Amino acid sequence: MKMIIGLGNPGKQYEKTRHNVGFEAVDELAKRWNAPAWQTKFNGAYTIVHSPKGKVMLVKPLTYMNLSGECVGPLMDYFDVDLKDIVVLYDDLDLTPGKLRLRQKEVPEGITA
Repeated sequence: MKMIIGLGNPGKQYEKTRHNVGFEAVDELAKRWNAPAWQTKFNGAYTIVHSPKGKVMLVKPLTYMNLSGECVGPLMDYFDVDLKDIVVLYDDLDLTPGKLRLRQKEVPEGITA
């Protein structure tokens, strides 16, 4: 299974801010892919989309961005998702609004979720 994590911050004060671009991105993917209703587990919201190429889990940690691992780690363990099968969407203050950067990082040997 692949996992796409959209980072953001909970609360009304963060809605429609650049801090929630990750939430907005996974919401849009869920809409486009006709995802089933969001479920909650491990302090996060998730939905699983079934496609001919396999399952994709969309995740919105309901913690603040800096604490997103408290949600993501347990979901990875529970659903047996490999670190190499994760994409994280978030804002980057080093980029001007509207710019996108794709970056792939190798998983260091011996590192597991």
